[in-house]
Amino acid sequence: MEQVRLDLQFFAGEKTEKATPKKRQEARKKGQVAKSADVNTAINLIAVFLCLMMLGPYMAQHTKGMMRAVFQNYMLMDLTENNLQMLMVKISYEAGMLLVPVLIVAVAAGVLGNFLQVGVLFSTESIQPKLDKINSLQGFKRIYSIRALVELCKSLLKIGVIGGVTFAVIWSKLDGILRLPHLTVEQSVGFLGGLTLQMGLSASIALLFLALLDYFYQKFDFEKNIRMSKQDIKDEYKKSEGDPLIKSKIKQRQREMAMRRMMQEVPQADVIITNPTHFAIALKYDEDKMDAPYVVAKGVDFVAQKIKETAKANEVAMVENRPLARALYDQVEIGKAVPEEFFKAVAEILAYVYRLKKKI
Repeated sequence: MEQVRLDLQFFAGEKTEKATPKKRQEARKKGQVAKSADVNTAINLIAVFLCLMMLGPYMAQHTKGMMRAVFQNYMLMDLTENNLQMLMVKISYEAGMLLVPVLIVAVAAGVLGNFLQVGVLFSTESIQPKLDKINSLQGFKRIYSIRALVELCKSLLKIGVIGGVTFAVIWSKLDGILRLPHLTVEQSVGFLGGLTLQMGLSASIALLFLALLDYFYQKFDFEKNIRMSKQDIKDEYKKSEGDPLIKSKIKQRQREMAMRRMMQEVPQADVIITNPTHFAIALKYDEDKMDAPYVVAKGVDFVAQKIKETAKANEVAMVENRPLARALYDQVEIGKAVPEEFFKAVAEILAYVYRLKKKI
């Protein structure tokens, strides 16, 4: 039996269940989401190379103008404190005009890559200092782990695929590369620039394909890491909904309080309609409170007996009417008026009770 109990505890603690929405929300607040850094890198590279392709003529013309100004004007100037400051500001401005568009595109692509994967998320949990990060034992486990081996295989695959794509582009342009010594400087620079853009875009597209595969792997790994055991789900339910034992005790206490309040109203009733053994309905007519008689207490079996005992102790009249008692118990809640269909039967009973009280 002890072994069976241990086996049950083991299986209860095994993480085989999908994470609940609450667990996913808590993980997201901590910054734990399915995300591939390669997706950001690939989108960033594609955006930058496309930007360079579109702005290439402008950048080439701007660079030529800046180089012409350097060799024709700036190099012939006397170096003074004022001139040096002016040259630095001028050259920095010209370089900024070249680099700022590319930097803006790179930042926008980085934001887009993150948004496509995780949406809007801001969490400082992942950057908070933790002692585990400088724990040598934990570091050794991270280095020599299955995840580290997977990351090594991914890196080798990326190097192989990107290197192969780049080599294929260079091989396709081999004739042009061999003719470079016979071209002018401007033609060589143009050819090499085009070749660089072609290699960059091809490698970026290949990396994007690998990044998508890596994203699906990261998503699978994330789902596996946030799995929960059956016991975890039970504990979460208890925390969110409350302990079932405590909830049952609260409901029991509420029922007892409602019973006491109901019994306090029985002595004020005008009549108790009984089954006679199973049902008891206490009715009261107060024209200032309600236009029709209303139910102040009702019960079945044990509660019905308590109502009759209380009524007897307080000399409240009891009338036996089995169909009416059953119908009122099923259709009328405590504090509600008697339906119109029962007016005649209830009125006859109340008239009978009032006549009895006058005789007494």
